[in-house]
Formats: sequence, C-alpha cells, structure tokens
Amino acid sequence: MEWLGPEEWQAVRLSLKVAFWATICALPPGVLVAHILARGQFFGKQVLNGLVHLPLVLPPVVTGYLLLVGFAPNGVLGEPLSYLGISFAFRWTGAALAAAIMGFPLMVRAIRLSIEAVDPKLEQAASTLGASRPWVFVTVTLPLILPGVLTGAILAFAKAMGEFGATITFVSNIPGQTQTLPSAIYAFLQVPGGEAAATRLVVISVVIAMAALIASELLARQVAKRIGGQDA
Repeated sequence: MEWLGPEEWQAVRLSLKVAFWATICALPPGVLVAHILARGQFFGKQVLNGLVHLPLVLPPVVTGYLLLVGFAPNGVLGEPLSYLGISFAFRWTGAALAAAIMGFPLMVRAIRLSIEAVDPKLEQAASTLGASRPWVFVTVTLPLILPGVLTGAILAFAKAMGEFGATITFVSNIPGQTQTLPSAIYAFLQVPGGEAAATRLVVISVVIAMAALIASELLARQVAKRIGGQDA
C-alpha cells in the first residue's frame, strides 16, 4: 500500500476493523429484531419499529451526543460498565458502537423484508411436525433468508465504513485510535496540502461503497429468484 501514507493506511485499517466488529456484533440482535417485527403481533410493535429506525432520521450528531451522555465514564451506562473494565468513549470500541447503531436500521430492514417474503405456511408445516419455534427458524427460515441476512450485513458494513457524525461526536478524531476514513478525510481537508491524501481516501471510500451496493443488489436478485422458484 505504498500509494497510501502511514496515517492514511492507519485510517483505512481502523475503519475496516470498526466496520467488521460493528457488523458482527449487530448481526444477532438484527436478525432477532427483524424476526420480531416481521412475525410478531404485540402492543408497542410500532414503537419498537420507530426506535429501530430512529438513527436514520435523527441527525448523526444527536445520536453521537446521546451515546456520549450514556456511555461517558460518568454516564448512565458508562459508569457501571467501567467497573467491568469496559469503556467506549474516545476509543475504537466506541466508534464500532456508533457505527453499529447507525447501520442497524439498514440491516434490520433488509432482513425483515426477506423474512416477510418467506411463506408462513412453510414454517407452520414444520411446526405441525413437532419442531420448536427456534428449530423452525434455524432449519426453515434462516436458510431461506440467508441472502437477505448477507445483504443486511453488507449494507451495515458499508454504512459503518462511511459513518462520520455520530462517531466524531462520540469518540472524537484521534489518529491511530478513533480516526476512521471519513474522519481522516475531514482532517486532511483542514490542513494546507492535504487535498491529495483526502482524494486518495475518497477514492477508497467510493470503491468500497460501490462494491457493497453491487454485492447487495446481486444478493437481492438471488432472493427474488429463490422466491420465484418457490412460487412456481
């Protein structure tokens, strides 16, 4: 990676690390929440749906501020977590948390649409044969929605790679610790002669984003073909 300087490469590597862990940690609750919203009928469902999608409509700075208030060392959640040796504020783990929250709505929406596309009769048939609900999900639902799960994970990963507002508000812009790709681009644009480095990072960001969109589109087509085959 001679094309990139040490600081630029450091930002790319940290962004990949943050996006990877943000996606991995958000995936299990994302699948669970998507299944609840797709199949569940309960009081407060619309409230849960609103909370899940709130990061999409809130200014990212507001999300970052709420995270800072909640997870600061003396925050509501930050103080008890500090006794367990867990810290998020001004660390790369905080950047991963912010990225996971910002990408969570996209992940849940993609997975939910896949679950809703599955014929409930298939799940009911497995249940009538004596399978428990978790086993029905693992053996019937999950294989059918796997492309949708992958699509949601890819979109969340891409969103995590590009997250800026919530991240810089929550964990600041510390080179080597919390400076991700967008933060590094912003920092380079603030200094004379930094345009070249910023341009190189922009190119990398565009390539990653386009690759993610193409991959999600291909997986969406695969889902459509699979559903079409079932209907036939």
